[in-house]
Amino acid sequence: MMPQRLKTNPTVLARPTWREYQTRLKKTAQKARRVKKTLKISALCLVLLVLSYGFIAMLNKRSFTPALSDYFVSSEDKINDTRVDQTSMMNKRDLQVLAGNYLLDNLENERFEFVSNNAVFRVDTSIDTTLQNFLKEKADKSIARNMGIVCMHPDTGKILSMVGFNKIDPLINPCVGNKFPAASIFKIITAAAAVEQRGLNLKSKLSFNGRKHTLYKKQLKEQKNKYTNYITFKDSFAQSVNPVFGKIGSLYLGKEILEAYALAFGFNRTIDFEIKLNPSVFSISEDPYQWAEIASGFNHETNITPLHGALIASVIINQGKLIEPTIIEQVIDEKEQVVYHSDVVTIRQAIAPETSTVVSRLMEETVKAGTFRKTFRGYKQNKILSKLNIGGKSGSIASQSNDVRYDWFVGFAKEKNGQGKIAIAVLVTHHKYIGKRAGYFARIAMEQYFNNKIKTQVSDPNVDGNLQR
Repeated sequence: MMPQRLKTNPTVLARPTWREYQTRLKKTAQKARRVKKTLKISALCLVLLVLSYGFIAMLNKRSFTPALSDYFVSSEDKINDTRVDQTSMMNKRDLQVLAGNYLLDNLENERFEFVSNNAVFRVDTSIDTTLQNFLKEKADKSIARNMGIVCMHPDTGKILSMVGFNKIDPLINPCVGNKFPAASIFKIITAAAAVEQRGLNLKSKLSFNGRKHTLYKKQLKEQKNKYTNYITFKDSFAQSVNPVFGKIGSLYLGKEILEAYALAFGFNRTIDFEIKLNPSVFSISEDPYQWAEIASGFNHETNITPLHGALIASVIINQGKLIEPTIIEQVIDEKEQVVYHSDVVTIRQAIAPETSTVVSRLMEETVKAGTFRKTFRGYKQNKILSKLNIGGKSGSIASQSNDVRYDWFVGFAKEKNGQGKIAIAVLVTHHKYIGKRAGYFARIAMEQYFNNKIKTQVSDPNVDGNLQR
């Protein structure tokens, strides 16, 4: 009898052959690869979209962080998270726009209010009102055409006093104007470059021919004859000897080094401040004689603001650090919310601390035995000034039309046995007659500031010198 054949269920598929099985596996693998590739392309597109948004936001000076949060923060978190609005703070450039019509020089009080878009804001400044009002009273408006005095704390960048006037246009603030030739103030930068790049020290022997305060091309040659004068680096700085610094610029440093150090000290740089601060101007050509002019300050193209002068002095007294200036400590709105608060911002390490020590010694010699010797005569017997180490650099140059003479003091004072210190820049532009010089105002500012500080410490012995305003 034939064996019975089992009937198959038509709904059940027959078992595939080996070849069919392999073909199916290949199709499944190809499908998986296509899905994986699609996911990769989608992820890549998402990343490119985020990066593109961030790049566009950066061009528009918007934060990139919110773009990322849009993709990676849940919708519930977005609804409940209000931190962005609550902690929204102004920066210095916001204040330039918001309080742009308010002059912050010649303030009489350390606190004031201003109105913007019908909103009232209260402003607390870093101004030392005793020093400020003292300098306002002493400002010589009878003879000078312009005057700008800036005193600041070198460690924090806080402006302690900003006093100035412009006889032609009272609305102009000379303290932040950049139309004033730096003159020999630039020797501070040349000296720092020479110390770091060419190893000069206080006792380095240098030579020059001709007069100290001229700068002829023939004076820039390395020549030795019976008319050659020999001088130390320290004395050449203190006496502001142009041919020595001209030779340093043209023969020892050159274009690239001079330019690098000018930029390091903040020239051609927009420095953030609560009011618009015009950049100090530096330009250099391929002409070695111009290098000599720049290095010695014997030119009208290197221009500087008085506020920047105080920053340069701060570099020397603050271990070579270039600090961002600030005059507003905080701004409070009508809801008593702090919408702006200043912080200490280091722009860069302009020079090494060791270099700043050498340059500070050069500037101290200028007061002891150099161009400021007469201005500070008797300071070692003065009950206030004798307690200080004082350094400075003079600068003097006539305008190209020869109707104005620019007169500078840029320097510092620090306690010998304490933490107190101050950086000062004074510019006076004399017109028909020479009135009180820049060094005079620097001296009385130092004496007033430290006299008041000593009185404060005596009345409150718990006052820490590091926390001075």
